[in-house]
Amino acid sequence: MIMAELFGLLFTSLIINNVILTQFLGMCPFMGVSKKRSSALGMGVAVVFVIVVAAIVTYGLYYLVLVPLGLEFMDLITFILVIASLVQLTEMFIKKKSPTLYKSLGVYLPLITTNCVVLNVCLVNIQNLYDFPHMLMYSIGTPLGFALVLYIFSTIRERLELSDVPEFFKGNPIALICAAIMSMAFTAFAGVI
Repeated sequence: MIMAELFGLLFTSLIINNVILTQFLGMCPFMGVSKKRSSALGMGVAVVFVIVVAAIVTYGLYYLVLVPLGLEFMDLITFILVIASLVQLTEMFIKKKSPTLYKSLGVYLPLITTNCVVLNVCLVNIQNLYDFPHMLMYSIGTPLGFALVLYIFSTIRERLELSDVPEFFKGNPIALICAAIMSMAFTAFAGVI
């Protein structure tokens, strides 16, 4: 029973309630990094890492430090500090290991700090009173859904660059139309679970 519930939460956060397509969170990297598959994949992996680690750390800090000390009101500032630290570590790692990816991500890599998806996942884990397994499934499913949609969208945008699109629709207008169509397509999964 619990495994089915955990799988349902994973699938729901991954596909049905995708943060980009249903909540419109993380639109800045979604539009900025999705022009090439390689940069979209790199950003997706970085976001998955930051969200999963940030969710585990903030969950532990909240229940092991803030709650016992009666400092629950400090959750927002604590979560932002943890996220900013993790993004800095991720940025330094990518800069050292893959300078080309670092250059292709540009300003969007440090902007993971202000990416509302990361903070949203940490806050939803606390607000929904998830236990550790549920928190972990939600914290894995959400960034994987983000990365999946980012990658799919990047393949669409690469094809759009080669397509004969009317001049006034080129660039972001046609990209946003495609994002809306993707959003409608993903809502079709709502009846699965």
